[in-house]
Amino acid sequence: MPTLCRDCLNQFETASRCPACRSPRLVRHAELWDLSIAHMDCDAFYASVEKRDNPELIDKPVIIGGGRRGVVSTACYIARIRGVRSAMPMFKALALCPDAVIVKPRMQAYVEASHAIRAMMEDLTPSIEPLSLDEAFLDLSGTRRLHGAPPAVMLARLVRRMRDELGLTGSIGLSHNKFLAKIASDLDKPHGFSVIGAAETQTFLRPRPVRLIWGVGAAGQESLDRAGIRTFDDLLRWDRRDLGARFGAMGERLWHLARGIDNRKVARDAPVKSISNETTFHEDTSDPDLLDGHLWRLCEKVADRAKARDLAGRVVTLKLKQANFALISRRFALRDATQMADRIYRTARGLFDQLGNQGPYRLIGAGLSDICPAQDADRSADLLDPDAARRAHAERATDAIRARFGPDAILKGRALR
Repeated sequence: MPTLCRDCLNQFETASRCPACRSPRLVRHAELWDLSIAHMDCDAFYASVEKRDNPELIDKPVIIGGGRRGVVSTACYIARIRGVRSAMPMFKALALCPDAVIVKPRMQAYVEASHAIRAMMEDLTPSIEPLSLDEAFLDLSGTRRLHGAPPAVMLARLVRRMRDELGLTGSIGLSHNKFLAKIASDLDKPHGFSVIGAAETQTFLRPRPVRLIWGVGAAGQESLDRAGIRTFDDLLRWDRRDLGARFGAMGERLWHLARGIDNRKVARDAPVKSISNETTFHEDTSDPDLLDGHLWRLCEKVADRAKARDLAGRVVTLKLKQANFALISRRFALRDATQMADRIYRTARGLFDQLGNQGPYRLIGAGLSDICPAQDADRSADLLDPDAARRAHAERATDAIRARFGPDAILKGRALR
């Protein structure tokens, strides 16, 4: 059985420990040297950056998020073991983990770490498809001759470089397509390296829940539940035409994924169609202050991502999901594109106010679409809002101060709600 030592990168046949360095951190699989589609997912990325930059946090449960009335952005694995989850209200997280250290997000630090990881990926292959700051698909097909080693070895070298040079860890999923590679990367977190081969695809998928399918949200899962589809085995019992009739375009995708078929290519520089962020509450809420605080933080994250990619958008979207799962979506087209948090927030807030009191809500989201380069964004004056230019100037100044002194140097009051 082909086997790889993840510590010294020694390649050998099956053994319980590496014959070269005696490490037990091995990955073995019959197709290990033949697979080339990978998904790399950093382990608790934001929290890991904070622990790296502040060694006093290493053995402590760390939660990234706002104040007591805020929500959890993410948490380290120590806090996750205690039950802390993303989007959980902070007061609940602290009830589960009262000794947690709460750290406000430092987006600039995370962006810098992401860029460093991306540079390491570029040393392996030009075929990289980032999904977010902390995860990406890689296609290493045809790179064996260039590197003198199979893709599995180069991927193990990547995460070793991340650990040694950046003080960060990641988990690798290796397979024959993107769908399975993404599933594999989550099988053995943290510090994982999991493989799903072509020969075992059906055996692997059949007993597993369909919620593993990336992109099937709560509403989609509820639709599948109503149809009696909870596992891939349930899905395989459906005829292709029946799936199409029941679920539309999604049915065709489900038929293929149930069989482990995914022909999507790893698309470098795939055009960004939208930038969005949303959060699901653990308890439905109509609290206007809480909703407003969430909306501001979501718009600020959208703006940060747009600025990091040097993009802007002409359409602002507000998304709300009511307690009965009814989805409300409103859009507003701006006269010119923006990447400014203040303008995104004020537009989304206007859409929210137009709805009146239709809560309680279980989800709120904000986004930008009709994406374009940022070079011509936020240039025209708003005659109906003479203070808009002043606020935009203040936001640019705030960005510069945060870039130099950290994101906590300046905080808006509404961000603490």
